[in-house]
Amino acid sequence: MQRLPKIERENISGEFDEFYGAVTQLLGRVPNFYRTISHAPWYVMLLLGFNASVQRQWPGSRMSGRIKELMVIKTSHTNGCNYCYAHNTALGQAAGITHEEIIELSSDDYLQSETLSPGEKVAVRWAEAVTKNTAAGDDALFEEMKKHFTNGEIVELTMVSAMFNMINRLNDSLAVPIELEDEINLIKRSLDMDPAKVGTYLHWLADFWPEDAAAFQRMNAEAEKAATWET
Repeated sequence: MQRLPKIERENISGEFDEFYGAVTQLLGRVPNFYRTISHAPWYVMLLLGFNASVQRQWPGSRMSGRIKELMVIKTSHTNGCNYCYAHNTALGQAAGITHEEIIELSSDDYLQSETLSPGEKVAVRWAEAVTKNTAAGDDALFEEMKKHFTNGEIVELTMVSAMFNMINRLNDSLAVPIELEDEINLIKRSLDMDPAKVGTYLHWLADFWPEDAAAFQRMNAEAEKAATWET
Protein backbone atom coordinates (compact mmCIF):
# COMPACT_ATOMS: atom_id res chain seq x y z
CA MET A 1 0.00 0.00 0.00
CA GLN A 2 1.19 3.49 -0.92
CA ARG A 3 2.91 5.02 2.11
CA LEU A 4 3.08 8.69 1.12
CA PRO A 5 0.68 10.95 -0.75
CA LYS A 6 1.83 12.07 -4.20
CA ILE A 7 2.46 15.65 -5.27
CA GLU A 8 0.45 16.20 -8.45
CA ARG A 9 1.28 18.94 -10.92
CA GLU A 10 -2.13 20.56 -10.69
CA ASN A 11 -1.44 21.33 -7.02
CA ILE A 12 1.84 23.20 -7.55
CA SER A 13 2.84 26.44 -9.22
CA GLY A 14 5.79 28.69 -9.98
CA GLU A 15 9.25 27.15 -9.77
CA PHE A 16 7.83 23.85 -8.50
CA ASP A 17 5.72 23.53 -11.64
CA GLU A 18 8.74 24.50 -13.77
CA PHE A 19 10.69 21.68 -12.13
CA TYR A 20 7.99 19.17 -13.06
CA GLY A 21 8.23 20.50 -16.61
CA ALA A 22 11.96 19.72 -16.55
CA VAL A 23 11.24 16.19 -15.30
CA THR A 24 8.95 15.70 -18.30
CA GLN A 25 11.59 17.09 -20.67
CA LEU A 26 14.32 14.78 -19.37
CA LEU A 27 12.40 11.62 -18.40
CA GLY A 28 9.43 11.70 -20.78
CA ARG A 29 6.81 12.21 -18.04
CA VAL A 30 6.58 12.83 -14.29
CA PRO A 31 6.56 9.28 -12.88
CA ASN A 32 5.04 8.39 -9.53
CA PHE A 33 8.61 8.05 -8.24
CA TYR A 34 9.19 11.80 -8.70
CA ARG A 35 5.67 12.68 -7.54
CA THR A 36 6.51 10.87 -4.30
CA ILE A 37 10.09 11.86 -3.56
CA SER A 38 9.32 15.51 -4.35
CA HIS A 39 8.31 15.74 -0.68
CA ALA A 40 12.05 16.55 -0.40
CA PRO A 41 12.11 19.03 -3.31
CA TRP A 42 15.68 20.27 -2.98
CA TYR A 43 17.13 16.78 -2.92
CA VAL A 44 15.04 15.81 -5.93
CA MET A 45 16.04 18.87 -7.93
CA LEU A 46 19.67 17.89 -7.48
CA LEU A 47 18.93 14.26 -8.35
CA LEU A 48 17.16 14.90 -11.66
CA GLY A 49 20.15 15.84 -13.81
CA PHE A 50 22.21 13.00 -12.39
CA ASN A 51 19.42 10.45 -12.82
CA ALA A 52 18.81 11.41 -16.44
CA SER A 53 22.45 11.56 -17.50
CA VAL A 54 23.52 8.32 -15.80
CA GLN A 55 20.62 6.28 -17.17
CA ARG A 56 20.05 7.68 -20.65
CA GLN A 57 22.22 7.50 -23.75
CA TRP A 58 23.71 10.84 -24.83
CA PRO A 59 27.01 12.18 -26.25
CA GLY A 60 28.61 12.59 -22.82
CA SER A 61 28.12 8.91 -21.97
CA ARG A 62 30.31 6.21 -23.46
CA MET A 63 27.67 3.51 -23.06
CA SER A 64 24.52 2.77 -25.04
CA GLY A 65 21.04 2.80 -23.62
CA ARG A 66 20.82 -0.91 -24.34
CA ILE A 67 23.66 -1.99 -22.08
CA LYS A 68 22.58 0.44 -19.36
CA GLU A 69 19.07 -0.97 -19.40
CA LEU A 70 20.33 -4.54 -19.32
CA MET A 71 22.09 -3.62 -16.09
CA VAL A 72 19.12 -1.71 -14.68
CA ILE A 73 16.74 -4.59 -15.39
CA LYS A 74 19.09 -7.08 -13.75
CA THR A 75 19.64 -4.79 -10.75
CA SER A 76 15.92 -4.21 -10.28
CA HIS A 77 15.04 -7.88 -10.69
CA THR A 78 17.75 -8.93 -8.23
CA ASN A 79 16.36 -6.47 -5.68
CA GLY A 80 12.77 -7.49 -6.41
CA CYS A 81 11.77 -3.89 -7.20
CA ASN A 82 8.58 -4.27 -9.25
CA TYR A 83 8.26 -0.54 -9.90
CA CYS A 84 11.70 -0.16 -11.48
CA TYR A 85 11.42 -3.49 -13.27
CA ALA A 86 8.18 -2.42 -14.95
CA HIS A 87 9.55 0.95 -16.03
CA ASN A 88 12.86 -0.35 -17.28
CA THR A 89 11.55 -3.29 -19.21
CA ALA A 90 9.62 -0.62 -21.16
CA LEU A 91 12.68 1.61 -21.62
CA GLY A 92 14.75 -1.48 -22.37
CA GLN A 93 12.40 -2.39 -25.21
CA ALA A 94 12.93 1.10 -26.64
CA ALA A 95 16.67 0.42 -26.43
CA GLY A 96 16.29 -2.78 -28.45
CA ILE A 97 16.11 -5.36 -25.67
CA THR A 98 13.76 -8.14 -26.73
CA HIS A 99 11.09 -9.85 -24.66
CA GLU A 100 13.13 -13.05 -24.79
CA GLU A 101 16.20 -11.23 -23.43
CA ILE A 102 14.14 -9.74 -20.60
CA ILE A 103 12.98 -13.24 -19.66
CA GLU A 104 16.60 -14.47 -19.78
CA LEU A 105 17.64 -11.67 -17.41
CA SER A 106 15.20 -12.93 -14.78
CA SER A 107 17.48 -15.92 -14.15
CA ASP A 108 20.97 -17.07 -15.10
CA ASP A 109 19.70 -18.02 -18.57
CA TYR A 110 21.25 -14.83 -19.95
CA LEU A 111 24.67 -16.49 -19.62
CA GLN A 112 23.67 -18.87 -22.43
CA SER A 113 21.93 -16.19 -24.49
CA GLU A 114 22.59 -16.31 -28.23
CA THR A 115 21.80 -12.60 -28.66
CA LEU A 116 23.63 -10.92 -25.79
CA SER A 117 27.25 -10.10 -26.61
CA PRO A 118 30.09 -11.36 -24.37
CA GLY A 119 30.56 -7.81 -23.07
CA GLU A 120 26.86 -7.45 -22.28
CA LYS A 121 26.88 -10.72 -20.35
CA VAL A 122 29.85 -9.57 -18.27
CA ALA A 123 28.16 -6.21 -17.60
CA VAL A 124 25.01 -7.97 -16.38
CA ARG A 125 27.13 -10.19 -14.12
CA TRP A 126 28.77 -7.03 -12.79
CA ALA A 127 25.39 -5.43 -12.11
CA GLU A 128 24.34 -8.48 -10.12
CA ALA A 129 27.61 -8.45 -8.16
CA VAL A 130 27.29 -4.73 -7.39
CA THR A 131 23.71 -5.31 -6.23
CA LYS A 132 24.61 -8.27 -4.03
CA ASN A 133 27.68 -6.35 -2.78
CA THR A 134 30.01 -9.12 -3.90
CA ALA A 135 31.81 -7.02 -6.52
CA ALA A 136 34.41 -5.80 -4.04
CA GLY A 137 35.78 -9.30 -3.53
CA ASP A 138 35.37 -10.60 -7.08
CA ASP A 139 38.71 -9.82 -8.73
CA ALA A 140 38.16 -12.39 -11.47
CA LEU A 141 34.93 -10.70 -12.59
CA PHE A 142 36.61 -7.30 -12.48
CA GLU A 143 39.36 -8.63 -14.76
CA GLU A 144 36.62 -9.76 -17.14
CA MET A 145 35.18 -6.24 -17.06
CA LYS A 146 38.61 -4.83 -17.94
CA LYS A 147 38.78 -7.09 -21.01
CA HIS A 148 35.63 -5.53 -22.43
CA PHE A 149 35.48 -1.97 -21.09
CA THR A 150 37.74 1.02 -20.51
CA ASN A 151 38.23 2.51 -17.06
CA GLY A 152 35.68 5.22 -17.77
CA GLU A 153 33.15 2.72 -19.06
CA ILE A 154 33.57 0.59 -15.95
CA VAL A 155 32.87 3.63 -13.76
CA GLU A 156 29.78 4.52 -15.81
CA LEU A 157 28.38 0.99 -15.69
CA THR A 158 29.05 0.65 -11.97
CA MET A 159 27.32 3.98 -11.39
CA VAL A 160 24.25 2.80 -13.33
CA SER A 161 23.77 -0.20 -11.07
CA ALA A 162 24.68 1.66 -7.88
CA MET A 163 22.22 4.44 -8.65
CA PHE A 164 19.44 1.96 -9.27
CA ASN A 165 20.13 0.16 -6.04
CA MET A 166 19.30 3.49 -4.38
CA ILE A 167 16.24 4.07 -6.58
CA ASN A 168 15.02 0.49 -6.01
CA ARG A 169 15.19 0.99 -2.26
CA LEU A 170 13.44 4.34 -2.39
CA ASN A 171 10.57 2.90 -4.43
CA ASP A 172 10.21 -0.18 -2.26
CA SER A 173 10.63 1.56 1.11
CA LEU A 174 8.07 4.24 0.22
CA ALA A 175 5.76 1.76 -1.58
CA VAL A 176 5.54 3.94 -4.69
CA PRO A 177 2.55 2.72 -6.75
CA ILE A 178 3.12 1.47 -10.30
CA GLU A 179 1.35 3.44 -13.03
CA LEU A 180 -0.92 1.97 -15.69
CA GLU A 181 0.85 0.53 -18.73
CA ASP A 182 0.06 3.43 -21.07
CA GLU A 183 1.69 5.87 -18.66
CA ILE A 184 4.68 3.59 -18.06
CA ASN A 185 5.25 3.40 -21.82
CA LEU A 186 5.74 7.18 -21.98
CA ILE A 187 9.26 6.46 -20.67
CA LYS A 188 10.18 5.08 -24.10
CA ARG A 189 10.38 8.55 -25.63
CA SER A 190 13.18 9.55 -23.26
CA LEU A 191 15.77 6.95 -24.32
CA ASP A 192 17.97 9.53 -26.07
CA MET A 193 18.75 12.49 -23.85
CA ASP A 194 19.39 15.87 -25.43
CA PRO A 195 22.37 17.35 -23.54
CA ALA A 196 21.10 20.84 -24.34
CA LYS A 197 18.03 20.10 -22.22
CA VAL A 198 20.25 19.13 -19.29
CA GLY A 199 22.20 22.35 -19.77
CA THR A 200 18.98 24.35 -19.78
CA TYR A 201 17.86 22.61 -16.61
CA LEU A 202 21.15 23.15 -14.80
CA HIS A 203 21.14 26.85 -15.72
CA TRP A 204 17.56 27.11 -14.46
CA LEU A 205 18.46 25.37 -11.21
CA ALA A 206 21.51 27.57 -10.64
CA ASP A 207 19.47 30.74 -11.25
CA PHE A 208 16.62 29.53 -9.04
CA TRP A 209 18.73 28.23 -6.15
CA PRO A 210 17.95 30.49 -3.16
CA GLU A 211 20.42 32.38 -1.01
CA ASP A 212 18.30 32.62 2.13
CA ALA A 213 17.10 29.86 4.42
CA ALA A 214 13.50 31.06 4.38
CA ALA A 215 13.18 30.34 0.66
CA PHE A 216 14.22 26.73 1.19
CA GLN A 217 11.62 26.31 3.89
CA ARG A 218 8.89 27.88 1.75
CA MET A 219 9.25 25.23 -0.93
CA ASN A 220 9.41 22.47 1.68
CA ALA A 221 6.13 23.79 3.06
CA GLU A 222 4.63 23.99 -0.43
CA ALA A 223 5.49 20.32 -0.99
CA GLU A 224 3.67 19.31 2.18
CA LYS A 225 0.64 21.41 1.29
CA ALA A 226 0.46 20.11 -2.29
CA ALA A 227 0.54 16.41 -1.39
CA THR A 228 -2.73 14.54 -1.87
CA TRP A 229 -3.86 10.95 -1.45
CA GLU A 230 -5.51 9.17 -4.35
CA THR A 231 -9.27 8.83 -4.00
